[in-house]
Amino acid sequence: MLRTGIIQQSNTANIQDNIERLEKSIRQLAKKGAQLVVLQELHNSLYFCQTEETGLFDLAEPIPGPSTDRFGQLADELNIVIVTSLFEKRAPGIYHNTAVVLEKNGSIAGKYRKMHIPDDPAYYEKFYFTPGDTGFEPVNTSVGRLGVLVCWDQWYPEAARLMALKGAELLIYPTAIGWESSDSNEEKRRQKEAWTISQRGHAVANGLSVVSVNRVGYEPDPSNVTGGIQFWGNSFAAGPQGEILIEAPTDAESNLIIDIDLKRSEEVRRIWPFFRDHLS
Repeated sequence: MLRTGIIQQSNTANIQDNIERLEKSIRQLAKKGAQLVVLQELHNSLYFCQTEETGLFDLAEPIPGPSTDRFGQLADELNIVIVTSLFEKRAPGIYHNTAVVLEKNGSIAGKYRKMHIPDDPAYYEKFYFTPGDTGFEPVNTSVGRLGVLVCWDQWYPEAARLMALKGAELLIYPTAIGWESSDSNEEKRRQKEAWTISQRGHAVANGLSVVSVNRVGYEPDPSNVTGGIQFWGNSFAAGPQGEILIEAPTDAESNLIIDIDLKRSEEVRRIWPFFRDHLS
């Protein structure tokens, strides 16, 4: 069993406070025996992509850099693996939305640069992020081979399948997704259910467990073009048959811990041999 911690947090403009609260939550989950802790997308700050503002590129940092050093020290101290999600400054004018996996000794086990970049009202990510160049390669860690993807990648079955075909033992999605204030309740329900169904479908199609960690809470649009985003939380883990193992609320911060049986993937793939019948 892989004891996995999930941190669903509501962020403010105070980056230092956001990070300190994350550290506190990581320590709480480690005390409960977590071997792996997954954080939400762009967890250090507000979701800054609601507007196109050149000054916000100053939020980016190199990898390795301050955040990998800080969370790496925590991983080393607590003897856990941490999946972080950072705004990476790769080179002058080149920035990425990057998930970094930190090993139990604090070293960088691997990283994934977000491949699918949205460009919609309130989600102007193409302004900030260059599509990734890392490919869909699982990260080898002491707790397993992790197929780490990021948010918008959740909608693409090809990404999950490529990770699975390359030996991922668990799919992980740091996320920042929510509702715009003008959406009807019916539309909100459809969106959230589609989000959950898509990822559960990846679990079923690939015979893998999935961990999806979303932020929660309201963040205003600084430009006032939209009514801001109400992030819907609902972080969850699903098993290799799409079964919900644990689920966070839509309206509150939550630290969850769940034991994920990675060996079930082999059992499920024997009764549902989708890979045997896969067209290559």
